[in-house]
Amino acid sequence: MYFSMPAMRRSRHPLVRALSLLLGLALIGVLLVFGLMVAGVLLIGGGLLLAWRHWVHGRQPRQPASPDEHQPEVLEGEFVVLRSDRPVTH
Repeated sequence: MYFSMPAMRRSRHPLVRALSLLLGLALIGVLLVFGLMVAGVLLIGGGLLLAWRHWVHGRQPRQPASPDEHQPEVLEGEFVVLRSDRPVTH
């Protein structure tokens, strides 16, 4: 199935063309200003949220609720030494 939109007819009148150009530029300007306002609100809100968290919690490390909750300071795992003299196959 082939879908095609009919071609848009552009007016040949110079005044209509100029007004449509100005209308398009105004629409782009409004969208740009709206986008910048939204970005500014998000940026200011995020900064305020980070400042509030820093104010409330400070820079104190979190203390474990119980001794069983202690996190080890060494990561455990299995490691394989890769040598450059033979290729690695996975």
